[in-house]
Amino acid sequence: MVTSHDDAVSRYFAAWNAETDDEVRRAVAAAFTRDASYTDPVVDIAGHEEITATIIGVHKQFPGFEFRLSGSPDAHHHIARFSWELVSGADGSAPVAGFDVIALADDGRIRAVSGFLDRLPAA
Repeated sequence: MVTSHDDAVSRYFAAWNAETDDEVRRAVAAAFTRDASYTDPVVDIAGHEEITATIIGVHKQFPGFEFRLSGSPDAHHHIARFSWELVSGADGSAPVAGFDVIALADDGRIRAVSGFLDRLPAA
């Protein structure tokens, strides 16, 4: 059975994996509330424009990579947590990995993300 949490996580990955700038904008609007916040060790942002710009920036930094869910989301009430990896389409390597905690609004869209990075590429 698909829950609102599973649906939110699917829309989250659709936003991060959208291929064109316009697709990212549309996917962000579908996944996040207008005033959603997104905080991880690299950014502390809010709103569709800033979330869209961050996703587009990651695409430019990691061309040919895709965010993939690792395992299954764990959820209760209005929150869910899940692990992910950023995977190269060319060789399957995953230089970046982490986990996120999302909080959902009443309409099922994400109102807040707290992200944590578990693995980063060597500098």
